[in-house]
Amino acid sequence: MANLRDIRNRIDSIENTKQVTRAMKMVAAAKLRRAQEKIFRARPYAYKIGELTNHLKQELDPTAHPFFQAPDEASGALVIVITADRGLCGSFNSDAINTAEHLIETTYAETQSADDLFLLCVGKKGHKHFQKRDHRLVGDYKGVFDGLNFEVAQQVVEDAVEGFERGIWSEVKLVYNEFKNTIVQNQIVEPLLPIPEERFETPVMEEEADGFDLPANGRAIDYIFEPGAPALLDELVPRYLYYQVWRALLESNAAEQGARMVAMDNATSNAEELIEDLTLEYNRARQSAITRELLDITSGAEALEESG
Repeated sequence: MANLRDIRNRIDSIENTKQVTRAMKMVAAAKLRRAQEKIFRARPYAYKIGELTNHLKQELDPTAHPFFQAPDEASGALVIVITADRGLCGSFNSDAINTAEHLIETTYAETQSADDLFLLCVGKKGHKHFQKRDHRLVGDYKGVFDGLNFEVAQQVVEDAVEGFERGIWSEVKLVYNEFKNTIVQNQIVEPLLPIPEERFETPVMEEEADGFDLPANGRAIDYIFEPGAPALLDELVPRYLYYQVWRALLESNAAEQGARMVAMDNATSNAEELIEDLTLEYNRARQSAITRELLDITSGAEALEESG
């Protein structure tokens, strides 16, 4: 009977856990829906402002803006690592952390040896991981995802820009999980400062291309800037940096909720399978106990008959 009670207690405990994981899955699904809506609103603006900024960079002298090239005699580097504040989301946090560690080992090994590598960790999990390993951390961005807002991206950019302008680091890179779907997250490493030269390819349909002499990159866009390109840079560059970080935060937040939803769904399924196995074990143990009791009763009855 003690064995039966133990099995019954385990079934009840796993049943309670299943209810929790099922509820967490539903909460993650609701948060994912809201996070996706924010991404769909932020992506077009972030990509377009990036296209305009890089077009200006190609048209102007590299010295037109201080963020177009690294400061003189600056040797350090800053890596912005975006993780989650909580666990229970599968390999989401470890994927971002491992990507950052691989970047450090392959690209910034000498910088780290010279004690010129700095990390800015957005999210509690990444902050704790690198703090335990005695990395040089910048800022404190633990717990920001509970009320994620645009001001967080602005503060991250201001911290990165301050060190860049002071010559503490010559480049800044972003490491985060990009949301693709609820199952797949891409690990992204992309430069933030100095502003990289990127090609924003715009697909052109055949009917749109007829009658135009398209350049090699497939675009027939020639911008006319008013009041002028240098004046626009002062407005565009800060917005470009803000929205690149903001988009990365939104991507990571959505990827986290997708990973948590999948993890909790798998946990719920595993709990159901474990309950089925334990129920089968319970029934077998109960049947065995009943059989033993019947044998005891039968043996006792036969002994009474023989003694009588």
